[in-house]
Amino acid sequence: MIKIPIFLMMVFLMISGTVSLAEGTESDELKTLLSGMTLRDKVAQMMIASFREWDFAAESDEQPLRENITELNETIREMLRRNHFGGILLFRENCVDAEQTLRLISDYQMTNQAGGGLPQIFFTDHEGGRVNRIPYSTQGVGNMALGATGSPENARAMSAIFGEELRMLGIQADFAPVMDVNNNPGNPVIGVRAFSDDPETVAAFGCAYMEGLHSQGIMATLKHFPGHGNTDTDSHTGFPLISSTYEELQACELIPFRAAIEAGADMVMTAHIQYPQIETETYTSISTGKTVFLPATMSKTLLTDILRGDLGFDGVIVSDSLDMGAVTDNFSVEDTIRLTINAGADLLILPGVHDANLFRLTDAYVDTAVRLVESGEISEAQIDESVLRILRLKQKYGILDQTDFHVTEEQIARAKDGIGSAAHQAAEWQIAEKALTLWKNENNAFPLHVQAGEKTLILFADSCTRCSGAGDLVRQLLEEKQEFPKDAEILVMKNTRENADACIQAAKEADHVILVHSVYKPACMNPAAEAGFSSGVFDRIIPAVHEAGKTVIVVSCMLPYDAVRFPDADAVLLTYWSTALQEVAESTLWSANLPAGLLACFGACAAEGTSPVKIPALDDHHMPAGQNAEN
Repeated sequence: MIKIPIFLMMVFLMISGTVSLAEGTESDELKTLLSGMTLRDKVAQMMIASFREWDFAAESDEQPLRENITELNETIREMLRRNHFGGILLFRENCVDAEQTLRLISDYQMTNQAGGGLPQIFFTDHEGGRVNRIPYSTQGVGNMALGATGSPENARAMSAIFGEELRMLGIQADFAPVMDVNNNPGNPVIGVRAFSDDPETVAAFGCAYMEGLHSQGIMATLKHFPGHGNTDTDSHTGFPLISSTYEELQACELIPFRAAIEAGADMVMTAHIQYPQIETETYTSISTGKTVFLPATMSKTLLTDILRGDLGFDGVIVSDSLDMGAVTDNFSVEDTIRLTINAGADLLILPGVHDANLFRLTDAYVDTAVRLVESGEISEAQIDESVLRILRLKQKYGILDQTDFHVTEEQIARAKDGIGSAAHQAAEWQIAEKALTLWKNENNAFPLHVQAGEKTLILFADSCTRCSGAGDLVRQLLEEKQEFPKDAEILVMKNTRENADACIQAAKEADHVILVHSVYKPACMNPAAEAGFSSGVFDRIIPAVHEAGKTVIVVSCMLPYDAVRFPDADAVLLTYWSTALQEVAESTLWSANLPAGLLACFGACAAEGTSPVKIPALDDHHMPAGQNAEN
C-alpha cells in the first residue's frame, strides 16, 4: 500500500470539495485524515517538541558551546521531516524580535509541510508576570496582581492583550490560565502565579482570562490539574505529594477547573503530583529505589475517571513537561510514555532540547511510543481517540485550513507595531495601579512628602534578584510626571552580606526610607536562613530610622506574605511582582507592578487593591504559621 503524505491528502480533499475543514463540527473528514496517517505520524501528532539550545560539543571535541535556537539548522529540519509533531513549544531562547520569531515559526511550518505533516500548533507559556516567554512582548502584571484588582474584567483585558500579541506571531495556544488555588503560603512554584487562595475567586478570574484569550482566537490551557497550589515542593526539581481526598479536592481545587470546563476550555494540563488518597497505584523510583505513587499525569483515575468522567471534559489533555524532575528522577522513558498515554493524556510535552543527548531523546520518544503500540502495551484505539481530539482542536481554530506559511512584510510591520505597544503598556500600568495594596499605613507615612533638597533611600533586599534598574526608572518617571523636586535626591542601594552596615548608615542619614523586600519562599523571611539575610538587616534599619524621628515604608515585590513580617514598619505596600530592569530606555519592556508601587510611595499614583490571599501570622521563626524554614 502506498502512503500519500497526510498534508497532501488533506489539500487534495479540500480542492476536490470532498472536505471543508472550516465547518467546526465532528465529521468523517477528520477520520479520513486519521486513516491516512502512519502509526509514527499519529504518535508524533501527540507530541509537543521544543528546541531551545544547540550544543556544538556533540559535533566536535572542542569546548562545549551552546547557542539559542533562533533559526533552524539542517539537522533539526531533518528531524521535523521525519517526525510530524503535533505542536512546537517556544521559549525565550527562541525569540529575539518579532520578525525573527515570525520567520522561525514559518520555517517550522514549511519544513513540516514539506515532509508531509499537518499544520502544527505553536504553544508558549505566557501567563504574565513571573512566567512569560516572549521577551519583547507586554509582560503583564501576573495573576495574583490581577486578583488584587478585585475585577475579573482586568484579567480578561490583560489576557486579550497577550492573545493579540501571540496571534501576531503565529502562536495559536497559550499554556494559561493557572487555575491553581494557592492555599499553601509555602508553595515554592505557584505563589504569585495564582489568582487567589479562594477557589471561587480563582474560578471567576480564570474563566475571564480564558475568555480574553478566546476573544483573540488563542487556545487556552487550564493548569495544573487537579491543583498545584497546596504543595511545598516544586515538581521541576522534586516529587510533590498531596494527601487530599477526592472530596476535599471537590470542595476546593476542582472548583475552578469545573467552572472553566463548563465555560468551554480547550485544553487541560496535568500536574506531576502524587495523590495517594485518590491514585493508589505505585511504582519503584528508578533513582532511589523507593516506592512512589503515580502522579496525576500518569493516573487513569484522575485523568479518565475524574477529569473526563466526573467533570465531563472532552477536550485535549496535555501533560506538563516530561523533563521535570518529578518525572525524570523517578520514571523510565518507556514507562513515562506508556503510563501517560494509557492514563488518558492526548499531548505530551517532550523534554526541551538543550544538547545532543536531548535531541536524540526527542527521536527516542517517538520510536518508543511506536514500539509500545506495536507490542500492544498501548492500544492503537487509545492513540486514535487522542489524535482525533487534536485534529478536532486544530479544525476548530482553522489550523488545518492553513496552506501558506510565508511571512509577509505586512505581517512583520503589524507585529512590530503591535507587540509591546505603548497602548498595551499603558493598559498594563493602569491594571498594576489597581492592584497595589496598601496593607498598612500609620504615622502618615504613605505617601512620602518629599521636599526640596531631601534625600530618599530606596534599599532593595538581597533577595530582590530581578529589580536592578528600578530606582533609575522611578526617578525618570517621576521627572516625566513632574512629581519630584528637581534638587531632591534618590539614592538606590541593594543590601548584600558585605554592605549591611553601610545600608543601615545610609538609612539613618536619609530623610525618607523605602525598603523593598522580596519573598519567593518562606525562608526569605527568616534571618537565620541564607535567603533571609536582608530580613535581619531590615529588622535593624526600622528601629534605627525611628530613633532618628523618621518613618519607613516597606514595599513587598513578590509573595505578599511578608506584609506581617515587619510589624514596626509604618507603612506596607504590596505589589505582587517585580521584573528585570537592566536599563532605562523607551524600548525597555518591564512589568509595571514594582515601578507603579514605588511611584505610589511618592504620591504619583494610587493604591487601590485588596489582597486576594489570606496572610497568616508568623511563628517564632518568621515563617507563615505551620511552615518549615527549609521549604
